[in-house]
Formats: sequence, structure tokens, C-alpha cells
Amino acid sequence: MVYQYVLGGVLVSLLGSVFFMIINSTLSGKKKAEDVSEDVNGNGFVRTQPANGGCLPEIEKSTDVVIVGAGVAGAALAYTLGKEGRRVHVIERDLSEPDRIVGELLQPGGYLKLIELGLEDCANESIDAQKVFGYALYKNGNDTKLSYPLENYSSDIAGRSFHNGRFIQRMRERVATLPNVTLEQGTVTTLLEEKGIVKGVMYKNKAGEEMRSYAPLTIVCDGCFSNLRRNLCTPKVDSPSCFVGLILENCDLPHANHGHVILGDPSPILFYPISSTEIRCLVDVPGTKVPSVANGDMAKYLKTVVAPQVPPQLLKAFIAAIEKGNIRTMQNKSMPATPLPTPGALLLGDSFNMRHPLTGGGMTVALSDIVLLRDLLRPLTDLNDAPALCEYLESFYTLRKPVSSTINTLAGALYKVFCASPDPARQEMRDACFDYLSLGGICSYGPVSLLSGLNPRPMHLFLHFFAVAVYGVGRLMIPFPTPQRMWLGTRLILGASGIIFPIIKGEGVRQMFFPATIPAYYRAPPAPLENKIKAF
Repeated sequence: MVYQYVLGGVLVSLLGSVFFMIINSTLSGKKKAEDVSEDVNGNGFVRTQPANGGCLPEIEKSTDVVIVGAGVAGAALAYTLGKEGRRVHVIERDLSEPDRIVGELLQPGGYLKLIELGLEDCANESIDAQKVFGYALYKNGNDTKLSYPLENYSSDIAGRSFHNGRFIQRMRERVATLPNVTLEQGTVTTLLEEKGIVKGVMYKNKAGEEMRSYAPLTIVCDGCFSNLRRNLCTPKVDSPSCFVGLILENCDLPHANHGHVILGDPSPILFYPISSTEIRCLVDVPGTKVPSVANGDMAKYLKTVVAPQVPPQLLKAFIAAIEKGNIRTMQNKSMPATPLPTPGALLLGDSFNMRHPLTGGGMTVALSDIVLLRDLLRPLTDLNDAPALCEYLESFYTLRKPVSSTINTLAGALYKVFCASPDPARQEMRDACFDYLSLGGICSYGPVSLLSGLNPRPMHLFLHFFAVAVYGVGRLMIPFPTPQRMWLGTRLILGASGIIFPIIKGEGVRQMFFPATIPAYYRAPPAPLENKIKAF
């Protein structure tokens, strides 16, 4: 009997030892697998473990900020943070000169921000940039000139228009001069996340090798086609129209150094200088489909539908540009800012917020955001407390609203007003807008100061928009009101409300008009992490 107990004990011990060895081997193998290969969660993040036993090369953790993208926003941000003494690693998909048909007009408000960042020499005669002093508006053969309110500024302050690629390359050159900034060509594939905190990025370098770069703060500026934004916001992208781009050569605009907006049918046509010998033409085509360039349908559309609406001074050059055949198209996008505050990461530029490019406000918003972000980060010597930094930077989303919401709302509303419509009420609104702006004085000064980024006040925008609507109704009541005219006036007001209120709702009523009532508006910089540890 005792022999049986002894034998049973020995067998149990052996089985226990084997079981322990199996469990230990399984757990060790699982840990190694997690260190080598990452687990992609449902949000598109890559989960990493604190242990660094993997086989992927890393950029040492001596970086303060990783920036994804070196377009207008990414390059300007990299230079700005580098000048502040931050150690920055910029990863850009393609460092060759971009060739785009938008991002070519910088409003005066944006140029002032460029000066604040110390980058104004990137938009001067070195890239053959042209000064822009306002707009000329055309409708049915009539035109009116709208000048920027620049009386209180120095003579150098104006809008700037240029080749987008030249502008970006000049900023990249400035970035490359900073010893604490690394500018690298590579394609970022995923954000690296650990316990809900973004720790950096995984990317493929120019040689095709998979690399990792770690930093306390990752800022995503990878443009309108961002593949990372879904992790950091809830994108609601709208595609209202397409731009068809041409370059007119060796001709003069009717109003020198002014952007030209033709209220065409079915939608606006834009002309503005991008060098001393070239004029950019952008033809807006509503919807997501455009006539085919390859089979000649686009050339036919431009000659038969658009050309009759082009000012006579530009018609010959316009036809010559069509015949030359370098016709480009691009989908226009708009997307309100709907951030998901994420520790260790932030969105910026077109990956975060877009508006219709009709008013040329995108770069102004991006540069304004960069100045704001620089000022918010300036008091911080330590970025390693990701949760506290994330909470603090929630103020960024509120403080940016005066500029961004004014420009975004104006862009969306003006595009809808400027498009032709078979609806008599919408047509009255379009006519009223042109005539209101033609009145001069505050009726042109006010809207243009909003458009230029010099007066980022949402309430002023709201008042001017409905002043146009009321002006339109008042015209309908002259010489005397009739039931038909009164009904048309009612529909005009309802139509105006239907245009602007959905845009305001997307921007956020409270954030747009009453930002000071939001607690994040008053967030103070977090204490350094080392102080918290000592206190603990």
C-alpha cells in the first residue's frame, strides 16, 4: 500500500515537471513572437511590447517628435519645432518636388503666420512667387474688384501665389539646415501603440527596409489622402466637386496681381498668377466624375462649355493651353475636424481638416495651427507624460476654432452660393452676393477681410452671410412686394439657412461662437513627469 503511494507521488511529480516545462516553453515562445511580430488591433494600430527583442531596426529614442509627411504643414512644423530646439524626425513618402494644381495661393493672413514662423523667404522671388492684392469677381460680363484690407500693414504684406512644389522644396531645404532635424524618405505604414499610447511609427525606408521610429509625440501630416487619420479622428469626407487645372502662358490678367473668380455655369472658374509668366486656371466641375481627358471629352467640354465664359483677354491663352494638352484633374474634398484625442499622437493639416479650395484658405489654416501648436508646446521641456500632454493639447482643438471655422465655413458657403442653380431662390442669392460685394465699403471690406484670414471672427461671417440674404430679399420687395416675390424671399432666407447651418453644425456651434465656455480653453501646461515622480 505504501509502495503504491510512493509510486503515485513519483508519477505526479514527473507529470507536473513535464507540464511546467510545456507551459514555460509556450509562454516564452509567445513572448518572443510578440516581440518579433506585432498584433494589429481593430483600429489599425500596431501593438508593441516594452521589451525590445525584435528584428526590426529602430531609430534610437533620442527623438522628441516624429512628423509624418513633409508637405506644407509637415515641413513648416518640422522647421518650427526644430528651431525651438526639439529633436525631430520627419518621414516623407517622396522628397522630390511635388507637382500639384492646388496649394498655390496663400492668403495675407497665412503669409503673416509664415513670417511668425520665420519662413517668409520661402515664398518670395526665389521661387518667382507673385504678390496678390485681392480678387476680381465676374458675372454675366460684369466685374468688380475686391481688394484686401492691407492699409494698416507694411508694403510687403499681401497674399502670395506660386508653384506649390517650389514652395514646399524651399521649406524642406530650410528644414535640412537644422542639425537636430532628420528628414528621411520613407512610407509610414502604421502607428506603434503600447497600452493605448502611440509610441511612434513603423515605416519602410527608401531601400524598402522596415524601420521603427519612436518619440513621445507623433504628429501626422500626411495630407488629404491620409491612411493614418482613421486612427486619430472620425473622418467624414465629402467630395463636392473636381478641379480641372491648366496653365496659361505669356498673357496678362485683366486685373494684375489679383485672383479672378468667374461665377460660371455650372460652377466657378478661377485664374491667378503662379509665376511671372504663368497663370493657373482651375475649372470647377461639380460631382465626382469629370469628362475623360484621354479620349478628348475634357478638351471638348472646356472649349464648348467653359471657353465662352472666360474673359476675352484670357481666351486665346486658354484655348492654347487646352491644345497643349497638359490638362490635370483633382478631386476636391472637405472634412470637418472631428478629433479622437489619443495620447502620444496628433493630426495636422489636410489629414485633419479640409475645406473646399475655392477660397484658397487651406494653407492659412495649417500655418495658423502650427503657430498655435508651437506656442502650446513652448513651455514644455518634457513630452514623455503622454496622457497629461494629450489632455493639455485638447485646448488646441478649441483655440484653433476662430481661424479654422471662419475659413472653413466661408469656403463651404461661398462655393454653394457661387454655383449656378435652376432654383430661382438660389439664383437670387447668387445675384445678391455679387451685388452686395460690388457695393464697396463694409460690404466688400468685411467679407474680404474674412476671406484673407486677417479677421478670423465667425460672428462677423455669420452676420455678413445673412446680410447678403436680407439684401437679396430687400431687392425683391422693390418697387413693391407681391405674394410671388414674398414667397421667393422666404425661400431665399430658407435656402441661405440651409447652406450655412449644416456647415456651422459640422464645425461645432459652441466651439465656433463660444469657445471660452469650453473647459479645454483654459488648460494649463502639465508639470514635468520627473516632478510628479518626486511628489509621488
